[in-house]
Amino acid sequence: MRTFTITDESTQTSRIVCRREILQQALAEALRGYRQAFVFSDETVWQLYGRRVGRALGERAVYCMPAGEAHKTPETLFALLAAMAQAGLHRNDCLVCLGGGVVGDVGGLAAALYMRGIDCIQVPTTLLAQVDSSVGGKTAVDFCSIKNLVGVFHQPKYVYIDPVFLSTLPAREVRCGLGEIVKHGALCPEIFDTLEQNRDRLTDWKFLADIVPMNVAFKADVVRADAKEGGLRKCLNLGHTSAHAFELLDGRLSHGEYVLIGTYLEAAISAARGGDREYLARLQQLCLAALGGTLPALPDAEAAARAACLDKKNTGRGRIVLTVPAARGEYRLLELDTQEYARELARIGREGC
Repeated sequence: MRTFTITDESTQTSRIVCRREILQQALAEALRGYRQAFVFSDETVWQLYGRRVGRALGERAVYCMPAGEAHKTPETLFALLAAMAQAGLHRNDCLVCLGGGVVGDVGGLAAALYMRGIDCIQVPTTLLAQVDSSVGGKTAVDFCSIKNLVGVFHQPKYVYIDPVFLSTLPAREVRCGLGEIVKHGALCPEIFDTLEQNRDRLTDWKFLADIVPMNVAFKADVVRADAKEGGLRKCLNLGHTSAHAFELLDGRLSHGEYVLIGTYLEAAISAARGGDREYLARLQQLCLAALGGTLPALPDAEAAARAACLDKKNTGRGRIVLTVPAARGEYRLLELDTQEYARELARIGREGC
């Protein structure tokens, strides 16, 4: 068992536990501390896992959203808040989020808003949610066609990470999680080395179960140092400006697959601007291995640049901000104007990407 804690400047403390078969005992014990708990999931996850975790949850009110990023909206958020109000939740009750990143983000935001904040317990069921979105307290919904535009920081009270969920994930969900794992590898040499040494096992759920705690430990360290993304935590945006642009334009792939694409592209941009070319080439090869060997066809570079201008990480001066890998375990921030960014994407495409 691996256990981590995060305490932010508001003194909210999050306890993260990674262990096989953690739910039956730990979740049941945690829920005994609340008068009432409300369960939030999506229709697909609840059909797959509702019965499995039912004994730990007991008789609880349940609200399920439709599955998918397309439903990560204010409408879904307020439908959940209405269901919580109808169930009679009070400030000392809690919300249990069972699902992937969308459920965790929407549910975490609902918990932060309801009665100005109630406890939230995250039970992430996807690889992406286990290594990234369930850890650190970021919550949000998409708004005005901009990803995660409306949200707050709200640390979950508990995060229970059980590797048993990984054994049932389809290949696309595994690649989605690998996007964030490879991103962490670009920032943490220990994770990078482990990934390189196991390139032929990247989709093996037993390998993934072993590497999840390494990723949680790394992200927990970053969040402890910078809970509100004022400085160091910006490193976790590595690859995400390009990822969000292509996700907005294209939408055929999972978020994590776009992160792999974004990391690949931004490694190439960094290499052209003084980054460690040998290391960055290795990182690109790792991205390709996680994607299944090839980079998918990408939308028009000019359109991607226009989409990147909408990214909330930009400075507002008409320039695109990229968090790029620079060298082993190192990153840097780059600011490019729209045309310069479009030229870079076009160049990388011409060079055979």
